[in-house]
Amino acid sequence: MRQLPRRPILFLLAGLAAAPVSAVETGRGHRVVFQVDTADPATMNLTLNNATNVVDHYRAKNEAVEIDIVAFGPGLAMYRADKSTVADRIAHFAESGFPSKIQFSACNNTKTAMEKAEGHPIPLLPQVTIVPSGVVQIMERQEQGWSYVRP
Repeated sequence: MRQLPRRPILFLLAGLAAAPVSAVETGRGHRVVFQVDTADPATMNLTLNNATNVVDHYRAKNEAVEIDIVAFGPGLAMYRADKSTVADRIAHFAESGFPSKIQFSACNNTKTAMEKAEGHPIPLLPQVTIVPSGVVQIMERQEQGWSYVRP
């Protein structure tokens, strides 16, 4: 019986092991975390546009996606009930019944610092979830395999 050379088989196996595996194939689905760290309304709108495009893309493929938009530092203005320039768009996300999971995460470290500096409680939009640290939220999402986008 003729024996096959070992190198081609090893290269083939190495190639298969290195082949990318989609999020759907791993059973984790599609997940993306967006960072907002500026009070610039254009950046806030761009982030929401990106999130909408991601949802629309996967909806067309009949695939779910999880999105976490994390705001910290000056970016917390995105979620402040008294200052947000995108409050209506955030409410639309919540009301439109997207089949995908979207979380609006606000950094508690930033909120606490702003409350101390301003001397009063900072009101947040009702759709917002407070997380202990925005940076840690992003780090942990990435450690769990989430894609990262900073518009």
